[in-house]
Amino acid sequence: MTVFDRSRPTPTQLQSLLRLVWLLAGALMLSGCAALSGGTARDPLEPFNRSVTRFNDDLDAAFLKPVATAYKEIAPSIVRKGIGNFFGNLGDIWSFVNSVLQLKPQSAVDNFMRINVNTLFGLWGLIDVATEMGIDRHSEDFGQTLGRWGVPAGPYIVLPVLGPSTVRDTLAFGADLTGDLTRRVEPKSDRYLLYSLKAIELRASLLRAGSVLDEAALDKYTFLRDVFLQRRRAEIFDGNPPEEEPAPEETAK
Repeated sequence: MTVFDRSRPTPTQLQSLLRLVWLLAGALMLSGCAALSGGTARDPLEPFNRSVTRFNDDLDAAFLKPVATAYKEIAPSIVRKGIGNFFGNLGDIWSFVNSVLQLKPQSAVDNFMRINVNTLFGLWGLIDVATEMGIDRHSEDFGQTLGRWGVPAGPYIVLPVLGPSTVRDTLAFGADLTGDLTRRVEPKSDRYLLYSLKAIELRASLLRAGSVLDEAALDKYTFLRDVFLQRRRAEIFDGNPPEEEPAPEETAK
């Protein structure tokens, strides 16, 4: 049983604090942050976003990257792959729900099949049998669902710890958190262990890309912002966005 130091914030308290920060940031932007000095139409909070990016980079350099590097060096590749498959299987469940909400029958069927095949024949998802069978994964979240039904993306925002987002994705975070089955794991010590393992596995998978980015990008912040916004837009339109790039505030159709 894990015992937390009462002199420090508990994970639950930290989660509550982060939620408050995200909600306040979203409300601030919605109330007219375009007037902030140094911002642009799609990134009105650029000065604030850059400061949060620096905070995230410092946190990554001091903690996440070293832990992820050690994890990648110590854990056998087959173990890391199994861990990634397990969390991917959990993610397929929420993707199935959002596929239904978006009225995407093919995506819903594929995700439903993936969940059943990998859970039953892949040792609760540790082995990705579904991919070997040619059943595609369709990653869907609630931010994509909102975009599907006409909610505009809103300005770009960088969240503490979580990184790049938009107003729409920030407001959808609560639903995505609720849909994460890891949240229902008991006891809480096991739940926090899974959250930590998931974060470390994700960061380890990005180590190589991060090194290439550090060497290639003249302005890392601008590069990441543009890539993120383009990728999210492509996800909303299922990989087929309109030829003309509309303003970030334009509603996805």
